[in-house]
Amino acid sequence: QVQVVESGGGLVQPGGSLDLSCVASGDIFRVYIMGWYRQAPGKQRILAASITADGEAVYEDSVKGRFSISTDNAINTVYLQMANVKPEDTAVYYCHVAGTLNDNQSFNQWGQGTQVTVSS
Repeated sequence: QVQVVESGGGLVQPGGSLDLSCVASGDIFRVYIMGWYRQAPGKQRILAASITADGEAVYEDSVKGRFSISTDNAINTVYLQMANVKPEDTAVYYCHVAGTLNDNQSFNQWGQGTQVTVSS
């Protein structure tokens, strides 16, 4: 019923920048929150940044001041602008979307993930 698709991952050098995008589509009535989680090899998936429909953003401490999350609510899209990236930012980045469907049922949907590799 809801599809979430990420794009924009790839290889970037330390200190460089990379932008991720995620679009949610389907029988969506309203999106409440969109977020980017990341999972490094051998580690748990953790929140990198999230943003509510009202624009309230939360960042994991290690990305504060370097990553910026934003949305285009009209097209259910969330962006993650990554700057001054570090090797420890290497991970699979997953988009998560939560909201309600047209039939008033709630949904939580994950994307398939996009690989970000920071290396020289």
